[in-house]
Amino acid sequence: MKIRRIIGRLIYVVASRMPSSDSKIQLGQKFIRALCARMILNKCGRHVNIERKARFSSNIEIGDYSGIGVRCEVNGPCRIGKHVMMAPECIIFTQNHRTDRVDIPMTEQGVTPPKEVVIGDDVWIGRRVMIMPGVIHNRCWCNSHTRCT
Repeated sequence: MKIRRIIGRLIYVVASRMPSSDSKIQLGQKFIRALCARMILNKCGRHVNIERKARFSSNIEIGDYSGIGVRCEVNGPCRIGKHVMMAPECIIFTQNHRTDRVDIPMTEQGVTPPKEVVIGDDVWIGRRVMIMPGVIHNRCWCNSHTRCT
């Protein structure tokens, strides 16, 4: 299992720099990046689209027909449902800086334990949206000016 993830990551180094999936130049980039995702992720559905320069940890589950947008960053643990569209430059955080003590600078407090993020089925996440640790998004659309519940 570990060797498979390492091989997937090595291939992804090149695949992540290939043109976007909807580019006029088709080199099999959509297939190659999906193959890498199947090798790297905990669970990967069918017809997944990982766009160019996306960054993601292996502790992610992604459902059928979902995608990670151009230059997105997805940290795990995270579950992404089916038919999820993610626009460019979205970030999903699962950890944050500790801020519980005012007598110690934040830079010296470390980080919080990871909190899983859950994205339900049929969700659209707009450009540059930041999703914070522990958030659950259900069937809605999100952009930087709205809040999802």
